[in-house]
Amino acid sequence: MSIERTLILIKPDGVQRGIAGEIISRFERTGMKIVGMKLMTMSPELAAKHYEAHVGKGFYQGLVKFMTSSPLVALAIEGPKAVDNCRKLMGKTFCTDAQGGTIRGDFGVSRGLNLVHGSDSAESAKRELGLFFKPEEMLEYSRAVDAWTWNDEDKG
Repeated sequence: MSIERTLILIKPDGVQRGIAGEIISRFERTGMKIVGMKLMTMSPELAAKHYEAHVGKGFYQGLVKFMTSSPLVALAIEGPKAVDNCRKLMGKTFCTDAQGGTIRGDFGVSRGLNLVHGSDSAESAKRELGLFFKPEEMLEYSRAVDAWTWNDEDKG
């Protein structure tokens, strides 16, 4: 198992509903470490780059409109198997299908507004983190709790 970094976006619905802090704490309580964080409004240009794989799909225009409509929180998260572990914590894409105990299962109220985005692979994470964070905006630091949550096996 190795330490990875992934991108998590708390989407405009999460920010507008005032649950960004609760969502962040869910990631932290699993032992994940926040190494970058910013409150921002996504520009149409950034949305086009971020969602370029979806250009031409029926939901693309609505997705871009939604993601640029209001502030979001961008997080660079680090931890053992961060991509997989964060995606499990988020729950299934559609809130109506997500299990209780996941972010989407506990807080989701709509199929279309699903609160969070998380990179789906290590390759996507690297690409997406580069869109939202400059290298100097992601910090290297140790936490006392890391010794109690990450062992040598986790560090690869």
